[in-house]
Amino acid sequence: MKCFRNAIEKNEEIIFSRFATFSSKSIGRKINEEDCNFRTVFQRDRDRILHSSSFRRLKYKTQVFISPGMDYYRTRLTHTLEVSQIARTICRALNLNEDLVEAMALGHDLGHAPFGHAGERSLNEISNERFVHAMQSLRVVKLLEKDGKGLNLTKEVLDGIECHSSKESETLEGRVLKISDKIAYINHDIEDSIKANIISNSDIPKLCIDVLGKTKSNRITTMISSIVENSFDKNDISMDLDVLNAHKELKKFMFTTVYRSKFCLHEEVKVFSIIEKLYNYFKTNKDELPTFYIELSEIYGIDRCICDFISGMTDRYAVNLYNNIFIPKNFIGIS
Repeated sequence: MKCFRNAIEKNEEIIFSRFATFSSKSIGRKINEEDCNFRTVFQRDRDRILHSSSFRRLKYKTQVFISPGMDYYRTRLTHTLEVSQIARTICRALNLNEDLVEAMALGHDLGHAPFGHAGERSLNEISNERFVHAMQSLRVVKLLEKDGKGLNLTKEVLDGIECHSSKESETLEGRVLKISDKIAYINHDIEDSIKANIISNSDIPKLCIDVLGKTKSNRITTMISSIVENSFDKNDISMDLDVLNAHKELKKFMFTTVYRSKFCLHEEVKVFSIIEKLYNYFKTNKDELPTFYIELSEIYGIDRCICDFISGMTDRYAVNLYNNIFIPKNFIGIS
């Protein structure tokens, strides 16, 4: 049978930038596997993440607005897809590895706790273990998926997932993911915040409007164009200074008016209460954890495995579990 993978890899050698990550030159996986006849190693990683249970659960995890009453607002899943689209657009324009950045993007938030960053902060404060969603995403793909076997992803994809929010990735594709994540969440969170009547278009700083544009589409296009123009055929990913400063101003505006607003902080208090009670309950009732986490706790400790269990929950699963444990049955569902 003809090896289609070889044809894809040879095509990469013709099209890709000299600074790209070539599929045929991947560092590889922790456990060696026979190559696929149809897909490159990064295409296989993308598919493994896409078909994982953790990826499916992103549909019911908060982006910013906790347990939204409307389907309009972004979830962690729709955020992930928007990051992927932006990252792929940039990589395609720069002749970088689009399959690699797509795999990274689809996997970068798999470790997010329920209720978004409020859930992450709650677990980090309550637990004796440090909880950071990027490191938890690594733990998900390396260990927790497939009943403790993990997904056995390539080292390049693991690096991109680990470095998407803090450290600098060893690949340009990983650096594209990091900046694409920032572009995506700032701009779609503005749209959701306007829909939620927390801010209006007129509140957006004039500097940001003048440099980036009036609409979400304008702003994203401006940022992507700046990255492509400043990074083409270079071993670096960057925006020009004016666009970068406008983006920083937009981020500052969102943290002040939305992310740390009274509306969000009021909901965060409720999140902390739910997660704290669930955490303490399983700390004293270890035998009520799923068998998988009980077994893991013998190796990694009970605190880490309670974090694993809670962080894997969707918003609605966490709320339902809380109700089942702490609310008398006759009161559940009564408003």
